[in-house]
Amino acid sequence: MDAETLAKSKYLSLTTFRRDGTPVATPVWLARGGTDLLVVTSRSSGKAKRLRNDGRVLLAPCDMRGRVGGDSVEGFARLQDDAETAVSIDLIRRRHGLFARLSFWWQDRKAGDGPVGDHVGIAIRVGGAGAAGLAGTGQVKSSRG
Repeated sequence: MDAETLAKSKYLSLTTFRRDGTPVATPVWLARGGTDLLVVTSRSSGKAKRLRNDGRVLLAPCDMRGRVGGDSVEGFARLQDDAETAVSIDLIRRRHGLFARLSFWWQDRKAGDGPVGDHVGIAIRVGGAGAAGLAGTGQVKSSRG
């Protein structure tokens, strides 16, 4: 499965890994940004914390409750800076409509100031070659091979 196929899904099961290697799957909204799949989460979320330690991820199409509806593929994720996060938020708002706009608005009310509030974007490359390019940015460490 490639990024194009995954991008057609409304939700993505994003599996990140704890320090001990335990997988943690979470259903997330996604948007496409060039060759990357884009996701937005809270800076203090478990996903963001796990990605700071290990950028390796598993991806699969799913429904809003996280029930996987296809094969999983490997990828590599990195946390985005504020400018990239703002673009990711905009793309997700456009793709997912009113519910996404309301969700971000509600979260921003509680988050306070800043161009992206408490949000951080996640850029994900699917597979080996594309993922290797992201791994070289040095923005997210990977302790696994």
